[in-house]
Amino acid sequence: MEPREYPSRPLVGAGAVVHKGGRVLLVKRAFPPNKGMWSFPGGLVELGENVPEAAAREIREETGLRVRVEGLIDVATDIDRDEASRIRYHYVLVDYRARPVGGKFKLNAESTDYGWFSEEEIEKLPMSTPTRAALRKFYGSLRTKRPLS
Repeated sequence: MEPREYPSRPLVGAGAVVHKGGRVLLVKRAFPPNKGMWSFPGGLVELGENVPEAAAREIREETGLRVRVEGLIDVATDIDRDEASRIRYHYVLVDYRARPVGGKFKLNAESTDYGWFSEEEIEKLPMSTPTRAALRKFYGSLRTKRPLS
């Protein structure tokens, strides 16, 4: 398995903006990178797995919720360099829009907190640049009623 810290190649992450009633589900990360920041539930794509399936599996593993993946929101790159400019983390992030369709919520050890947040509440939360950009695209698609890919 490729190490997450100082990998030899980019790692592919899949997640989703899980939404219901105008609010979105965010989790507070327990581990680096982005420890203590709010993000979508998600994780790494496994060998032989397609990306939307990986997003749904990761959400189920992290939250206990089953979701229906509705469409692609964004593909982004998140690179973190150390003080010597070596690449410490490098992720290609594929974020979808999803709705909960079942399951019972149970937070796993990868996160320290969770919440269902409105667009206004999200603006005050600490999060990575790619997460904030994907949320802006999500809310922009709602306002324009533009379908997602």
